[in-house]
Amino acid sequence: MDKLKMQTPDLTDKNIEQIAQLFPNVITETKDEKGNVKKVVDFPQLKQVLSKNLVENDNERYRLDWPGKKASLLKANTPITKTLRPCREESVNFDATENIYIEGDNFEVLKILQESYLDKVKMIYIDPPYNTGNDFIYKDNFTKSKEEYEEELGANDEEGGRLFRNTDSNGRFHSDWLSMMYERLVVARDLLKDDGVIFISIDDGEVTSLRKLCDEIFGENNFIAQLVMYSNPRGRQSSNFFPETHEYVLTYSKNISTFKLKGLELTNEQKKEYSYIDEAGNYREIGLRLRGGRATATESPTLHFPVYYNKNTDTLSVSPIEDGIEIIPKFSDGTLGTWRWSKKKIMLSLNELKVRLVNSSDGRKYDVFQKDYLTENKRRKPKSLWMEKEINYDRSKDDLRVIGLNKVFDYSKPSYLIKKIALLSTNKSDIVLDFFAGSATTAHAVMQLNAEDNGNRKFIMVQLPKLCDDKSEAFKAGYKTIADIGKERIRRTGKKIVKENADKLKKRVSPLDIGFRVYKTDETNMKDVFYHPNELKQDQLSFLESNIKEDRAPEDLLTQIILDLGLELSLPIETKKMQNNTVHVVQTNALVACFDNNIDFKIVDIISDLKPLKVVFKDASFKDDKDRINVEERFKRLSPETKVTVI
Repeated sequence: MDKLKMQTPDLTDKNIEQIAQLFPNVITETKDEKGNVKKVVDFPQLKQVLSKNLVENDNERYRLDWPGKKASLLKANTPITKTLRPCREESVNFDATENIYIEGDNFEVLKILQESYLDKVKMIYIDPPYNTGNDFIYKDNFTKSKEEYEEELGANDEEGGRLFRNTDSNGRFHSDWLSMMYERLVVARDLLKDDGVIFISIDDGEVTSLRKLCDEIFGENNFIAQLVMYSNPRGRQSSNFFPETHEYVLTYSKNISTFKLKGLELTNEQKKEYSYIDEAGNYREIGLRLRGGRATATESPTLHFPVYYNKNTDTLSVSPIEDGIEIIPKFSDGTLGTWRWSKKKIMLSLNELKVRLVNSSDGRKYDVFQKDYLTENKRRKPKSLWMEKEINYDRSKDDLRVIGLNKVFDYSKPSYLIKKIALLSTNKSDIVLDFFAGSATTAHAVMQLNAEDNGNRKFIMVQLPKLCDDKSEAFKAGYKTIADIGKERIRRTGKKIVKENADKLKKRVSPLDIGFRVYKTDETNMKDVFYHPNELKQDQLSFLESNIKEDRAPEDLLTQIILDLGLELSLPIETKKMQNNTVHVVQTNALVACFDNNIDFKIVDIISDLKPLKVVFKDASFKDDKDRINVEERFKRLSPETKVTVI
């Protein structure tokens, strides 16, 4: 009977195995500090395998480097034993909801989620610290005196862990921020589906560094856009020169060959452009000549060629035809241009083309146009400059004011912005992740979009429980942490959305999900002996009869097992009485667990009827090895596909 690891996976070992499959000749062996043989990568050999030239000196190369980069990557690959503990009393509709809200350091949370949500998240949106000199970056483990600590009131989380305020007087100002972002994005990338996408809000301060960082993590070829948000029409008046009216949203796909961006619905004004009509329907004309970007014949010679048109027979061809008029793509200054389509594409799409006379600088000439038909599902491509009034970041105050939270939270992104991003990049049942959740604007946007388009998207919010200043309006209103504000926003916004969309929501097949399960990070449920049995001493045996911490409830253990087995946190959970034991059933038969100290062997027959994929017991459930063997053998007979494990 196997024993669960109850820790996040060691990605270094996983990466080595993947490299070994591709290049077995670069794998060698060494001994660890305990003398055990382990596989390692011969890096000089790997470099040579990947190089067409002799590798001698690799000190000079094109890359983004900073002090602490290697340590940050090592941290991203190192397993941790942290876990999540459910908090029903702060949740909404815990048993039925598929939405998740997690309190804790987002790096730890990403590590915890990396097995359960590997390749499952469609869209990530984050609004990280902009590294302005006043941002709280992450937990710092060096100590300060009580006086120094109290001077940085609010610079800590709910568990008392101190947060590091990254001021511009810090010699590692950029390096610390880059390390913080690097280790998080490295792990976050693995959570994205193959056709997934990440959107990151940022300003001029770190946009250049962040783009280079993302080029390395996601691949330069997976860059989609650097969207410009016209976010502050008045401009940032603190600027000494040009008051900034914009911010950016960097956009990267995980795999650009599979990612598809959804278009926006046409406005009434845009629909009026489709004023031409033929037997196929309404259409608008789009010039076949490539007009923007000055793509000349010299730059793209394969797209420069004449087409021939016979006006009597209304015939178009890329080859000379009888009585054919030669049409050559040119710019207004006479420079030879190009077509948007190749010869082959033109000949395959003749029914989509139209030739007519147009006015030009040297008289009336024939030109070629594409018929762009208006269809029911017609969409328009979003441009890279977003200037809607709803993008104005002052609008975020409206979002908070209507639910009575404008006095307790100063600033958030407009829900319209994130709703638009989700509309462009997600399907109706996708998972959306925000691991810098703040006031939970992303959850607000997801619920609103689901109400509008009958969707069932699920959100995962992650927020550090940073304490509110005890002099702040938030603290006076009873909100102890930023996470408390985020949870309350979801509660209030959900009720508001249901009220405002009551008639529309009646038509849904399933109710709009405005609930969320709250989880909080904590140390593992297991005592140290679970991970380090060789370090156990004789005089410790009396208080280590159980390898599980005494203050942990069955739901705590179940959550850690769900994560360890790579199951999603949103799966339905039933708690049943079977014989004299309490049994937890996850999604009908995905997992069945019993944590009672003395199990009734009769429940094995009942559980086996469910044909579960996995069954988990405590070690203490069995009096001795004989009982464990009997249970395992019983399952082999009654449900041979079931994997039985213990903790």
